[in-house]
Amino acid sequence: MQFCDDCGSMMHADGGEMVCQSCGARVAKDEDRAADFVTTDEQSDDDVIETEEGANFEGKPTAGDVTCDECGHGEAWYTIKQTGSADEPPTRFFKCQECGHRWREYS
Repeated sequence: MQFCDDCGSMMHADGGEMVCQSCGARVAKDEDRAADFVTTDEQSDDDVIETEEGANFEGKPTAGDVTCDECGHGEAWYTIKQTGSADEPPTRFFKCQECGHRWREYS
């Protein structure tokens, strides 16, 4: 990620230049630093989590270390989200693989 020297805003690539999103300042890409940057073009969708309402699953499967309070099933899908400030632990959200009941767990 590169930031504008003039205003401090994040810059984005436009051809051979980096362009500031706020003030429009342009600077040539530093080709020596290009290897330090990761672009989204190289990312795959292997780790995408399905969150559509009608999806058969949501998140990653648990290892059987949870029990649904509604049906007693021992497997659920889960996602982790930072719901509080950065110095607080994240919250795990569960969805039972059997009945679809949802609950959360605070660490």
